[in-house]
Amino acid sequence: MRKVYYLLLLALPAFVSGCKHADTGNGTEGSSKDTSASQWADSTIVLPKGFQAITVADDVGRARHLAVRDNGDIYIQLSVEKNGKGIAALRDEDGDGHADRIEYFGSHTGTGMAIYKGFLYCSSDKEVYRYPLPEGTQLIPDESQRVLIVGGFPDQRSHDAKSITFDGQGHLYVNVGAPSNACTEPDRERGAKGQDPCPQLQWHAGIWQFDANRTAQSQQQDGLRYATGLRNCVAVQWNAAANSLYALQHGRDQLSYLYPDLYTDEDNAELPAEEFLQIDNGDDFGWPYCYFDQRKGQKLLAPEYGGDGVQQGRCAAIKKPIVALPGHMAPNGLIFYTAAAFPERYRQGAFIAFHGSWNRAPLPQKGYFVAFVPMKDGQPSGDWEIFADNIAGMETVAQPSDALHRPTGLAIGPDGALYIADSVTGKVWKVVYSG
Repeated sequence: MRKVYYLLLLALPAFVSGCKHADTGNGTEGSSKDTSASQWADSTIVLPKGFQAITVADDVGRARHLAVRDNGDIYIQLSVEKNGKGIAALRDEDGDGHADRIEYFGSHTGTGMAIYKGFLYCSSDKEVYRYPLPEGTQLIPDESQRVLIVGGFPDQRSHDAKSITFDGQGHLYVNVGAPSNACTEPDRERGAKGQDPCPQLQWHAGIWQFDANRTAQSQQQDGLRYATGLRNCVAVQWNAAANSLYALQHGRDQLSYLYPDLYTDEDNAELPAEEFLQIDNGDDFGWPYCYFDQRKGQKLLAPEYGGDGVQQGRCAAIKKPIVALPGHMAPNGLIFYTAAAFPERYRQGAFIAFHGSWNRAPLPQKGYFVAFVPMKDGQPSGDWEIFADNIAGMETVAQPSDALHRPTGLAIGPDGALYIADSVTGKVWKVVYSG
């Protein structure tokens, strides 16, 4: 008994010292950086074990895509002006993950945002511009130095987001969505037949390649139609590890409304798949004639062109997606994880931001999360999974306008963190791994 008592007395100073260490905040666990980071922690987002979301900003404006500079500065393209400007710039000056400075510039709104070889590239719905990145302590670029890179895109009544990406060989890629559901005339009307051939394919429904270093280019004079048959690819990204272009296609809408004798509301909610595509020069993915049924694992002939939900017809030879995800979740952001801060299983993998859509009604909506696809050598190496959930801020979303937040933009920071931008209020999260 005396021996046990003596051992307890020896241990007591260490125990007291340990309690004092936690109270004073000295050491690793109570460091000022960790305390500051926890101040901005957002526990509402559901993440895998070991990950934490930090609120970078609460309300920068209706954010679309974003890019993070090597020094950690963040640039966000807005879809609606804030403070009379279309781009937000954010800087974290004390290293706690939260933006201390937010400034605005730019006279256009849109979607695309990327950094390439010392320039900030951004897009409106009709043009792509670039600015020289600012130097020194300056956060926003000199607006007088903005130049036009590509213009001359056609007017579109829908799907007009010009998302952009770059390869390592000096090329710029621009998404040009289709201005319709399935190339019928009139659009989205019961009984309307599909136009065959579809005239929209000439300057829409594809991805165009341009010279990233030239100014004042136009789509029709300078662009190469790199891929066609793509209804709309808001999420488009070059994968340097695979040396290839990738995108996610928004599938067509209203199967059960337009063809109630062929499709149920349950069919409509799941079909067609949101397609994760690997894209080579010259690829044709079949829109408007075809759609992908993930339940059958086949490209099927669209009903506007004589399909019945079963036959493949001309679609049998169309290139399939590398991953087929449930329909109408609206993939709006794509980034490949090239850093080393996250665990090994995330290396080379793809993060996808699902914005949420309207066409699952009357069934509950899906999406409003960031998914992860493990990849190796440019191909999926496992099943897709939800990485960041509950971004909408509610368990069930009856319609998209109810969601408190909708993820749209993704970027990787210089420290390996994943950034997520929201299109409702413009909330921005930094997801870090502490393990």
